[in-house]
Amino acid sequence: MPRLNQTQRENALGRFQAGQSQSEAARRMNVSQSTISRLWARFQNTGSTTDARRTGRPRITTPAMDRYIRQSHLRNRFLSASTTSRTLPGMRRISGQTVRNRLHDAGLTARMPYRGPVLTPRHRQARLQWAQTHRHWTLRNNWQHVIFSDESRFMLSRHDRRRIVYRRVNERYHPNCVDEAPPHGGGGVMVWGAISHTRRSALVRVEGTLNARRYVDNILEPHLLPLLADPGGVFQQDNARPHTARLTMDFLDLHNVNTLPWPSMSPDLNPIEHLWDELDRRVRARARTPTTQKELFEALPEEWNNIPLQRVQALTISMPRRCQAVNASRGGHTRY
Repeated sequence: MPRLNQTQRENALGRFQAGQSQSEAARRMNVSQSTISRLWARFQNTGSTTDARRTGRPRITTPAMDRYIRQSHLRNRFLSASTTSRTLPGMRRISGQTVRNRLHDAGLTARMPYRGPVLTPRHRQARLQWAQTHRHWTLRNNWQHVIFSDESRFMLSRHDRRRIVYRRVNERYHPNCVDEAPPHGGGGVMVWGAISHTRRSALVRVEGTLNARRYVDNILEPHLLPLLADPGGVFQQDNARPHTARLTMDFLDLHNVNTLPWPSMSPDLNPIEHLWDELDRRVRARARTPTTQKELFEALPEEWNNIPLQRVQALTISMPRRCQAVNASRGGHTRY
């Protein structure tokens, strides 16, 4: 029979007090008479209709063990629950699920970790100094004049190890359950792009290995200089070798290109990184996913131009918040 919730129990109690019989109350509430009888007996003995507290299964871990589990995983956030269950010093053996339960009680849950670049103390100091230098920049006076640029490689096949398969116990190697991955992602295409608050460049395919000569002849001269036709433009690029080569720097000096100093290991400060993610999602969401490098490059510029300008502007508007986040983390990783 269905259990009575607290409202139904109070309703049954009211029926008794109104003079209704147990059998009549059970019939109207669609439960057995024994349920109503036990409810009335409980009320007479305890003065309450709530269930008595159940003891349940005894807790296998002691408060000391709970503290040890919590402290171990606070010291090493990548420690697995199964490892902790096997290495409790001088304590009883417990299961990995028990460790996970105790961690959950302490507010610690398993999540996919953020993957960021390796930040040495020198990198953190440079990032912090850059953020402090630019913390007073505003969109109107500064950030809307910056042209952010970057290169990105898009692969035909992406395997991020997050896919799951539903299979039976002995079907691990069944053809329908194997996630086949072509070597090196099946090939890909590298592109260069640039954005500002009001415009974006064409998406340029990078053929072969990008060096300083190709960077100047195929990207900067034909595509960057037209973006800098308006006075006051500032060019941003990271510290990749083709970007900092003498040939590149001489070209920028020759054409009086004002560049924005950039701290190493700082993809979170470049808003174009978010556009690369969106571009990849748009290409993979097409009705016909590209299967060759030619099809991939044909799809990339089309989806690049389909990204609304409002999306680009929202990213450039976020620059003051990015600087604040780096300051708050003392040069460390940020949510961007």
